[in-house]
Amino acid sequence: MSITVGMKGREECVVTPENTAAAVGSGLVPVFGTPYMIALMENAAVNAIQAALEEGQGTVGTRLEVTHDAATPIGLKVWAEAEVTAVEGKKITLSVKAFDEKGPIGGGVHERFIITVDRFLAKAEAKKGV
Repeated sequence: MSITVGMKGREECVVTPENTAAAVGSGLVPVFGTPYMIALMENAAVNAIQAALEEGQGTVGTRLEVTHDAATPIGLKVWAEAEVTAVEGKKITLSVKAFDEKGPIGGGVHERFIITVDRFLAKAEAKKGV
């Protein structure tokens, strides 16, 4: 199976005190934090493409341009949806959108690159100089 335009993924959670802006330090208010929205979007992107990868492959996020347009209070469900919009060799571009129970809360574009996990981790570990 290969990655193709139109593949979709989704991820959801409920806003808790632990995933608020106040908890992560990206703000002082107890609403869904932008870093957590971004993580939700990245997880949706992974869910869109992971099953199409070969054994030993994974993806890493390399670019994300998003807006966080509406606040979500503790207790509401939030979810992100991702859809593959372009495949250029190892570069995958996805449209990402986030919602809560009342409507859209954010959106943007996300890029991921296909990696060979063992080679990627070896290169990262080599930075230690050991």
